[in-house]
Amino acid sequence: MLAELSVQIVKPQVWVGLALTAVFAYAIYRFGRLLIRALTPHIHRRLPPVLKWLWLVTVVVAWLAVATFVAYLPSVPILFDLGRDITRGFRNSAGQLVVVIAMALIAWNLISALAARIVAEQEFNRRSVRVQTLKGVVESTLRVTVVIIGVIAALQALGVNATSLLAGVSVLGLAVGFGAQSLIKDVFNGFFILLEDQYGVGDVITINTGQLSGGVERLNLRVTALRALDGTMHIVPNGQINTVSVSSKDWSRVVAAVDVTYNANIDDALRVLNDVSQELYASPDWRHFFLEEPEIQGVVALAADGITLRALYKVQPKSQWALGREFNRRVKIAMDEAGIEIPFPQRSITFGPAPIEVRLTRAARDQAPDPAAQATVNVHKDAAPDTNDTSGQNRQKPPVEPSLGRDPEEEEL
Repeated sequence: MLAELSVQIVKPQVWVGLALTAVFAYAIYRFGRLLIRALTPHIHRRLPPVLKWLWLVTVVVAWLAVATFVAYLPSVPILFDLGRDITRGFRNSAGQLVVVIAMALIAWNLISALAARIVAEQEFNRRSVRVQTLKGVVESTLRVTVVIIGVIAALQALGVNATSLLAGVSVLGLAVGFGAQSLIKDVFNGFFILLEDQYGVGDVITINTGQLSGGVERLNLRVTALRALDGTMHIVPNGQINTVSVSSKDWSRVVAAVDVTYNANIDDALRVLNDVSQELYASPDWRHFFLEEPEIQGVVALAADGITLRALYKVQPKSQWALGREFNRRVKIAMDEAGIEIPFPQRSITFGPAPIEVRLTRAARDQAPDPAAQATVNVHKDAAPDTNDTSGQNRQKPPVEPSLGRDPEEEEL
């Protein structure tokens, strides 16, 4: 036996055969484990461990027998004869079908395992978006490829001539292709979206000039899945996407605008706007979002209801909404502290020079009004409104942790 083994072991074809049989044995073992897992809820709880050990021993013995036959060691008659019988059995249709299914299962699990090892960075950037997008596309494409190849191999194992079948399918596909132009358009559009990195998983986009908006949760060659802020999922075929507005591409901008009344001191208001902007820029909680120093544009509009002041912040993508909310909070407190009024809708009602006397009387049938139940309320037109009290507000420390989530796009909700 050792002499035969020393002669056969130096042959390259023996090593190739042993490697292939080991792969086939592992595929069949995994296929059997899958069947045992499916049977586990329907059998006694003590049987699954026993079945797993029996299946492992069976596969190991079968592989040793086949390896003995591949290495051609007739001096081990029991294993050699068993390996020859197993090899002949797997050359039949049923054996080939089992091998095809087992190999397809191995490939499917291998794709899932490799995809799970590809983890994008937690920080939002174009590389993480690209990785997340291509991960889903490549995984789905490989799985479709495994299914197609597995079906063709299974048909061949059952004796069906796959070549003639594919020729017939191609003729049928040509006829169907004229009616599937939209599907082809979807795939081509999706291909160029991925190739040019127009957007990806994690981006916030608006499709076709405001028809649909949301965050991209899934993207493949056929469809784009958007999640709106209210949780609605929009599934859009890529062929129907004509224009895309991306709110998270490379960098974003906060349009920090505030209105003041015409009675306000504009120079003081501009100083407050600049102080709030520089305060945000220097804050350790917000500094890392800024890409450039804030730009104070000044007075940008003299509107009917007030004067508009504006600053611009160039920031990291997807941080513009949180920064905008924090700016609104701080600038409101700062304007109150400076005594600068932010305009709001007002209405004036005039009743004449004298105070208004309102009498509340309890009505009763067949009785005169009770004087004790009357009340007099004097309303004066010159009553002054309450002033804003800012003593309990801290501009730099919000009472609650601000959310970093996004705001709804136009017409999203």
